[in-house]
Amino acid sequence: MIALSLLMIGVAYLIGSVSSAVLVSRAFRLPDPRRHGSGNPGATNVYRLGGRVPALLVLIIDVLKGTIPVYSAFFMGLAPVALGFIAIAACLGHIFPLYFNFAGGKGVATAFGAMLPIGPALAGSLIASWAVVVFIWGYSSLGAIVTVLLAPVFTWFIKPTYTIPVAMLSVLIIFRHKENIQRLLKGEESKVWDKGKANE
Repeated sequence: MIALSLLMIGVAYLIGSVSSAVLVSRAFRLPDPRRHGSGNPGATNVYRLGGRVPALLVLIIDVLKGTIPVYSAFFMGLAPVALGFIAIAACLGHIFPLYFNFAGGKGVATAFGAMLPIGPALAGSLIASWAVVVFIWGYSSLGAIVTVLLAPVFTWFIKPTYTIPVAMLSVLIIFRHKENIQRLLKGEESKVWDKGKANE
């Protein structure tokens, strides 16, 4: 099982390294999201640069990058802790993509995809949390931060066995958003609908 876990961690990283934001932007002939808008290759920045359709494609692919390796490992019978490391590997692939000079996104959608195997109750809770925060305050980053902070709490009530793996994933995503947190505290963060702004 250790060898299989290590193999799946490697596979998860390689899958996570596929930068859908860059590939979709190329397909739609949009500016490179790593060099325009917020500079973050994620769905929110692609939305600012190209609209709903390319952003939705990026979102779906990024979610699948987390879901596919974790779901596969789950059906292989790997332990919850191993699933946590596989989820982290997928997110690290998104954040530091091997194929794109290690310049990646924040990993939120991939982390969400990695949590999907826990069940629809958790998925619904996470989506609702993000939507409420973004609807009230308009900040995608704040929605992500609040949601990942709540994720271990939701998991504890839904499937407590997976609380530690989810908490591990949450710590990674919070760390990745440290610059956003600083901008939020200074009142310098851009809102979702502020197209072309420099922050995300």
